Amino acid sequence: MSTAQKPSPESLAPWAEIVPDVGPMTVKDLLDWPDDGYRYEVVEGVLVRVAGSGFDATTIGGNVYAALRAFALPRRLGIPTPADGVYKFVGAETGLLPDVGFVDASKAPLIVDRRRPIPFAPDLAAEVASPDQTAGDMAAKARRYLHGGTRLVWVLWPERQEVDVWRPADLQPRYQNMRPSTTLDRNAVLDGEDIVPGFSFAVADAFADPLAGLYPG
Repeated sequence: MSTAQKPSPESLAPWAEIVPDVGPMTVKDLLDWPDDGYRYEVVEGVLVRVAGSGFDATTIGGNVYAALRAFALPRRLGIPTPADGVYKFVGAETGLLPDVGFVDASKAPLIVDRRRPIPFAPDLAAEVASPDQTAGDMAAKARRYLHGGTRLVWVLWPERQEVDVWRPADLQPRYQNMRPSTTLDRNAVLDGEDIVPGFSFAVADAFADPLAGLYPG
C-alpha cells in the first residue's frame, strides 16, 4: 500500500512555508486561525505561511491600494481590497491573500455572505515581494492566480523598484519556465488595462516613501 507524502514547498507554494503538523484545511478555516504575526494562506487544502509584512511592503501595498480605491470607487468600476482580503478560488480549496486585490463591479452580486472569504480569485492581484522571495517563488504565485482566473498580476520588487506584470498569456506548463509579460522600472506607469479601465499609476509613486520629508533634519 502506498504512503501519502506531504507536498514539497517547491511543488505547492514555494513563496511560503508549509505549516507542519496541520491536517487538511479549508479556506473558511483561515478566518478562525489565530493571529501570531504570520500571514496564512491555503493552497490545495494545505496551510502555508509567510512572515508578516515589514514597513516597506506595508506602505508599498498601501500606496497601490489607495490609488486604486481613489480611482475605482467613484467610477463604480469595482472594489479594491487591502492585504487581509481572503479570496477562495472557484473549484479549489485554495485561498490567497494578495497585498492588494481588485473585484470587478460585475462580480459584486456574487459576494453573498460578507463574513466569508470572497468566493473567487481577484481580477487583479498585486503582491509585494519580500527580501527572501525569489523570482521563481513569485512566478509560482503568479501562476496560481492566473490559473485561478486572475486577469492581471503585479509583483512589486522593493529593492530594485521594479514591477513584473503577468497576464494569462504568460502561463507555461511549469512555473520555472514562466516569464512576466513585461518588467516596469520606476520611470514607467502601471496600467489598469481592461480590468480597471483608465487607471494609471506611476511606478515611482508605488514605491514612494511616506517618511520622506515627514521629519526635519
